[in-house]
Amino acid sequence: MRSFALCAAAGAVGSAVAALFGGFDAGIATLLLFQCTDFVLGLVCAAVFGKSTKSAGGALESRACFKGLCRKFGTLALILVACRLDLLLGVSYVRDTVVICYLVGEAISIVENLALMGVPVPDVVRRALEILRGESDDTL
Repeated sequence: MRSFALCAAAGAVGSAVAALFGGFDAGIATLLLFQCTDFVLGLVCAAVFGKSTKSAGGALESRACFKGLCRKFGTLALILVACRLDLLLGVSYVRDTVVICYLVGEAISIVENLALMGVPVPDVVRRALEILRGESDDTL
């Protein structure tokens, strides 16, 4: 009986959270997947390779890890705000735009972590990242 109550409570909380985010669609699911992937790769980059850009020595640091988690939750908080703006304005594109913007940022961070770990990054991807970060000398 306790397992049923626990499952019912988890389902109720999950439904409430999904409703706050405007539903658990492909955009939110992909963002959460990208956030988890980026976080894990950041941990591996720091703990195994010692090449984190978030700590002074490049090693794993609990404060840097906590700051990263706070940033991820901040992203989700902004998506909640965007979802409420959609409802207020009677539109359906504010939340999706915010989700897509953060998806791009997470994808960039994932590729950067992989590059720090020594995974070969195709030149075209490297150049695209430089342009997106504003590090390119070329003008478009």
